[in-house]
Amino acid sequence: MRFVVFGAGAIGGLVGARLFQHGADVTLVARGDHARALASGLILEAPDESVTLPIPVVTDARDVDWTDDAVVLLGVKSQHTEDALAQLVPSAPSGTPIVCMQNGVENERRVLRRFPHTYAMCVMCPATHLRPGVIQAHSAPVSGLLDLGRYPSGVDYLAQEVADALDATTFQSVARPDIMRWKYRKLLMNLANAVEALCGPAGRGSALAHEAQREGSTVLEAAGIDVASAEEDRIRRGDSLQMRTTSSGEWRGGSSWQSLVRGTGSIEAEFLNGEIVLLGALHGVATPVNALLQRLAVEAAAQGSPPATWGVEELFVTAGLGTAP
Repeated sequence: MRFVVFGAGAIGGLVGARLFQHGADVTLVARGDHARALASGLILEAPDESVTLPIPVVTDARDVDWTDDAVVLLGVKSQHTEDALAQLVPSAPSGTPIVCMQNGVENERRVLRRFPHTYAMCVMCPATHLRPGVIQAHSAPVSGLLDLGRYPSGVDYLAQEVADALDATTFQSVARPDIMRWKYRKLLMNLANAVEALCGPAGRGSALAHEAQREGSTVLEAAGIDVASAEEDRIRRGDSLQMRTTSSGEWRGGSSWQSLVRGTGSIEAEFLNGEIVLLGALHGVATPVNALLQRLAVEAAAQGSPPATWGVEELFVTAGLGTAP
């Protein structure tokens, strides 16, 4: 089995690095300054090591050596999925398995329109990508939890093979027939990403983040969507993720926070908070907090604003929730 990691950022870069370290055939697809830096090797900074890995990298899917045993691990953020597909559709064979290791629940639907063998992955992995060519892993000895299954449901030989390959590295991976239940649980957690990006670390566990998640739970219930419970998630995590410092310091923020730090010009809020706004509109449930967070996060990214330009209390009041507790 060969792995083509399309999008070698925090998650894609780390997954590709760990697979490469454990003997897998890996090709990275990256762009811009990051791709140019990766040409000299991917620098992996982890709590227990700092290494440079000579993983092959290309800048376009057309430059991949496509064979029957290639599996794509799609690691771009949700707002870049269409761009990735624009490269993959004319390049990869139509039977190529595509594993969506992305936040949100919309990517699989978009991929399935083009590739019949589509898989969903629920990613629980604290990783950082802020500098070209450098990926940081913040948990050790387990780097993260990467459960996956066929989309929309089921487990087949390919899902099990990928899970086994990942589980042989520093990741833990389980092939699940009900993987979307777990991705919807992750979606609820990710509703706090915009708060963290706008308000900084103080926003993570704030009352505003909890209100966004409460709205989300109400919407998913109204939509009749089955969601893995918080207790199931707690049991799955156990004590697997042990946060430790790397040579560049501690973990500071998640994927949306990192987008603002890097000034990428875009953010995935439309596919996180925006998913709740969409479902709320379809099922008659008001979602004012998630709508506000989506709008402000997208504006912040487009304007090149750094993280933490809002105070938590200020944003709580702006959301019409009264005085922050």
